[in-house]
Amino acid sequence: MNKFAALILLASAPTMCLAVDTHVWEQSEQAEFTRGTPKKVSIRSDGHISLSPEFKELDSTNVPYLWAIAQDSKGTIYYAGGAPTGATTKVYALAKNAKPKVFAELPGLEVHALAIDSQDRVYAAVLPDAKIYRIGADGKPQLFFDTKSKYVWSLAFDRAGNLFVATGDAGIIYKVTSDGKGAPFFDTEETHARSMLIEEDGDLIVGTEPSGLVLRISPRGKAFVLYQTNKREVTAVAEHDGVVYAASVGNKQSSISVTGPPPVLPAAPPPANAAGQPHTTPNPPTLPPAVGSLTATLTGGSEVYRIQKDGFAERIWTSPTDIVYAEAFDASGKLLLATGNRGVVYRVDSDQLSTQLLNAPPTQVTTFLEGKNGIVYAATGNVGNLYSIGPGLETTGTLDSEVLDANDFAYWGKVHLTSILHGGTVALETRSGNLNRPEKNWSPWSKVAVSELGGQIESPPARFLQYRLTLTKSPANESPDLSIVDIAYLPKNIAPKVQQIEFAPFNYRQAPSNQFLERSVVASGSPSSLTLPAVGRKRATTVTPSPETTGTSTLQYHKGYVTVRWSASDANGDPLIFQVELKKKGDTTWRLLKEKLQDRHYAFDSTAFKDGSYMVRIAASDAPGNTPENALSSSFESDSFTIDNTPPEILNVTASTSGSKRTYKFTAKDALSWIDKAEYSIDGGNWTILEPVNKVTDSQSLNYQIEAENGQLVSVRVFDENDNVVARQLSGR
Repeated sequence: MNKFAALILLASAPTMCLAVDTHVWEQSEQAEFTRGTPKKVSIRSDGHISLSPEFKELDSTNVPYLWAIAQDSKGTIYYAGGAPTGATTKVYALAKNAKPKVFAELPGLEVHALAIDSQDRVYAAVLPDAKIYRIGADGKPQLFFDTKSKYVWSLAFDRAGNLFVATGDAGIIYKVTSDGKGAPFFDTEETHARSMLIEEDGDLIVGTEPSGLVLRISPRGKAFVLYQTNKREVTAVAEHDGVVYAASVGNKQSSISVTGPPPVLPAAPPPANAAGQPHTTPNPPTLPPAVGSLTATLTGGSEVYRIQKDGFAERIWTSPTDIVYAEAFDASGKLLLATGNRGVVYRVDSDQLSTQLLNAPPTQVTTFLEGKNGIVYAATGNVGNLYSIGPGLETTGTLDSEVLDANDFAYWGKVHLTSILHGGTVALETRSGNLNRPEKNWSPWSKVAVSELGGQIESPPARFLQYRLTLTKSPANESPDLSIVDIAYLPKNIAPKVQQIEFAPFNYRQAPSNQFLERSVVASGSPSSLTLPAVGRKRATTVTPSPETTGTSTLQYHKGYVTVRWSASDANGDPLIFQVELKKKGDTTWRLLKEKLQDRHYAFDSTAFKDGSYMVRIAASDAPGNTPENALSSSFESDSFTIDNTPPEILNVTASTSGSKRTYKFTAKDALSWIDKAEYSIDGGNWTILEPVNKVTDSQSLNYQIEAENGQLVSVRVFDENDNVVARQLSGR
């Protein structure tokens, strides 16, 4: 076990003596690092951080979306997209060592597919009429083929120069000859032939919607289902060394209301939730009214499948939130995934590992093009930009961590990094503050000189801390690899607090933990036990036994006992001990009743003290969790309460006779407590409640009256609030 793991275990162990000890904040997982702000760094699924491939913006168009990219034999890049508004859309061109320009303007709203023939002529499929235009070197478009469909999703040329067209909403694949004459080649019997590629031998690989099929179609139009995915729509297919990779998205049972089944289109990013993370359900936009009305919510995330040459298929990547729009392969042959709605490009490294390769500023990466010399081109939506990826690495990259919350004021210790340096470097800075967001009122960034023994943080003590990693590549274009960041800190010890003190009903005792409570004679009318709620909560006006619940206390009747209860807390989570003291009102000396008490209640026999008004003081100490010089304590005084163990008096007894009746009058009086009740008995019979003359039991002195037959034996007894009782015979024979 490394020393940091040991520190964490010690800090969390319930038997740990020193609770205010060094804490270690460790980040080593992808989810932890991605809660920060990565810039030009990649984060692998096992938490390893390295520099991203170079990610350069080549053009920022004024259209919301780019959907398609193609490259001619001279290396010129063509890219197009559009928006569901306006009357025309544009195709852009970026030649070598030239500036981007508008290459052609087409009638329609959006271009969803581009292709280039052997003569470097550009073909563009537009919406809403799903027509295909051929664009010459002069940029002038000519109608090449009308699919009579609503959507064209993909264009691809075979070696013979035939153009294959994947369409929706009838799922037909057309074959168009070089003279623009075309006919249906294959009916997928699906709503959309959503994605397509042509293999070296001329076979077509087609992904469909809504059944999520991956088809292989021979040049003669014979089809075989390679795989039926778990998702609704196969948005992308790619092939490398004879192995097919298919990306599928959306639950097949998602609720969708459409006129014309919907494609998956990116939209503005969903609003962030309370934790600052995107919602898991992206929200596609509405298609142009001329094409169809779509209001859909896509759920279920994405899955990527690998289909081997022998037809065996298995899932190699999944995400519950990201939507995969396109696939490509980098210079090393690893699969890249273009996703939304967070603009993340993923790389699938193996069956076990994948990498969040880079974050594009736009919210969707919509399509890829594998260019020359190991460069991959990417187009985006929200907004429509063109980028290049690789083949080299970024020179430097940074990761600003999420904010560490120590929960209270803390002193910062050392930072320890676990990394593998390949000639590159890793630098670290920190800043601290007492606001939960890093703002101008935080401390400035401070460098930390990290060695094999760690590096001391120089940022001032505070509640919050943030670190920044800066990775720099080596001259040999190698990236450092970092996997663990450990930050040690010591929360400042804070004195515990006693928040509230309560007294249980007089004559009830709560026993110390695990201690036997002896029985006591129960006064008339008093329950043998009662259950109190947690400190600070009101209890029912009727005192009846009830099952004990969390936070409650069960007390047993014990004449003369006082039970005091309290609530206390410690901001550091330290174990606490308590001291209980008692003082009579008017005295100056506190008398110690109990010390080093772990319970948050204490019962004492009040008969050892004179009747009168008293106060209790509770002192809380965090000594069990701190060194003697660091231990802190605080105290809290209760309101006054009454100790009364003296019974009431029966005074002013008078008797008068009228015929066969005899009337007795008397006064019941108590020095400290209210009269609780009075009872009478005739000739030794049952005791019967006797109401005061004014009907209300409401003071320390009450008048009573009893009427009996001449010669009957009349006895009375009176209780005060503390169950002190006096009995007296008013007449005798």
